[in-house]
Amino acid sequence: MTDRVAVVGAGQMGNGIAHVFAQSGFNVVMIDVSQEALDKGRATVAKNIERQVKKGIIPPEQQVEILSRIDLNMDLDAAGEASLIIEAASEDSGLKYRIFTDLDRIAKPAAVLATNTSSISITEIGRRTSRPDKVIGMHFMNPVPVMKLVEIIRGLATSDKTTKYVTDIATRLGKTPVEVNDYPGFVSNRVLMPMINEAIFAVMEGVGTPEAIDAVMTLGMNHPMGPLTLADFVGLDTLGSICDVLFDEFRERRFAHPPVLRKMLSAGWYGRKSGKGFYDYSGESPQLNAAL
Repeated sequence: MTDRVAVVGAGQMGNGIAHVFAQSGFNVVMIDVSQEALDKGRATVAKNIERQVKKGIIPPEQQVEILSRIDLNMDLDAAGEASLIIEAASEDSGLKYRIFTDLDRIAKPAAVLATNTSSISITEIGRRTSRPDKVIGMHFMNPVPVMKLVEIIRGLATSDKTTKYVTDIATRLGKTPVEVNDYPGFVSNRVLMPMINEAIFAVMEGVGTPEAIDAVMTLGMNHPMGPLTLADFVGLDTLGSICDVLFDEFRERRFAHPPVLRKMLSAGWYGRKSGKGFYDYSGESPQLNAAL
């Protein structure tokens, strides 16, 4: 049994992963280089737990108990006692390689090192360690407390034992693990990114407003969220990083940055997290970004 889990990164994905582990009875240490990020991440978990209580998903008496299972730490060495370490840092290959090199040194010999990467090769990440058989992808979906899917991605050296271990844990979290192979973008983002890119091109070419395009996909295709609302929710910077990985591998237009996306990233418009993307989030409810 995994008695302690470390989550590296307190952002949108990291705090969500810490939340679901704590909710499932695990003791969690959430690690980030910024105390501000840690405090913000913990506050997000508290807010999401409160929302679950109001919806009747968890009883009120568990609210404090779940939050108490999450410790905060700015020192990566705090991962040293964990049996499972999940990296949820920014989608930057160089950063992830450095983190895994450090984790390999810090972690117990038997510890499993997982990454929440959206697109980067698990084999390449594992190569930065002395334990590639214990390196695996656990790609949670956003928002983590709500979405059921976890893509389980094996690198070439990942062992059957490691795969079964994280698959069993994902099931214990109430998630549905789906094993896929180690190709850029795996399944989720290899299929999703071209759709979002085409939606962005449609905006750029004047085919429709973001609102119109989202309405077509929600009302006509029964998607729960339109592609441009989803892009803002995930973060345009994160989407840009994923597209970079996919385009570097495939060199195909479907994975290339639409020019308007590059302009938005240059302007610091990352979606909800920055207050502006395809929609403007400065008011009580999202409005179309008038600058587009």
